[in-house]
Amino acid sequence: MGKLFVIDGTDGSGKQTQFEKLKERLTKDGIDYKVVSFPNYESPSSSLVKMYLSGEFGKDAKKISPYIASTFYAVDRYATFQTEYKQYYDNGGIILADRYTTANMVHQAGKIHDKNERKKFLDWLWDFEFNLYGLPVPTNIFFLNMPVEKSLELIKNRENKFTHNEQKDIHESDEKHLIDAYNAACEVAKIYNWYEVYCVKEEQIRTIEDIHEEIYKEVKKHL
Repeated sequence: MGKLFVIDGTDGSGKQTQFEKLKERLTKDGIDYKVVSFPNYESPSSSLVKMYLSGEFGKDAKKISPYIASTFYAVDRYATFQTEYKQYYDNGGIILADRYTTANMVHQAGKIHDKNERKKFLDWLWDFEFNLYGLPVPTNIFFLNMPVEKSLELIKNRENKFTHNEQKDIHESDEKHLIDAYNAACEVAKIYNWYEVYCVKEEQIRTIEDIHEEIYKEVKKHL
């Protein structure tokens, strides 16, 4: 089996930036790897995700069952795994993932406030993706802990990743959803022992390079 490293966090936490930095570093060090980003907007497997995020099933994300929404993302991950990187991973390859099942564990679990019901959902999601669908369990998950007040400021004028304009999807446009997702992420990261990267130190956002060095130091432990 290969190695799967996931970079995740709430919107505006710097996931894509750190993902690109890690790619550059592995390339520089001559380490072979493949990359994947979820949702996989380049694949038709993300069609239901796009419909969900654009509000075609309802503009209020909280009113859409986390179980139902999670199935859209799981299908996208399964199709991408089977068609793009399964053979490489099975032969021992290194996979870098910009978001993964972990994103559902954050955004969808954030819709559930009762702790028992949230645990029930998380247990179901783990079984659904890793047992039923047989997706790889990550080697290490880097949770970029960017305080929500900072991330809201950072995404204010950010381009939508699949419409390529400033129109926000139903997650990004709902400040309450982002706050709930952040709170859920902080809890889930500890429950599942994710590697927590604190992006703010002494009330200042750490430099991109500083955060990258911390992540790469941990990645190297598994190579």
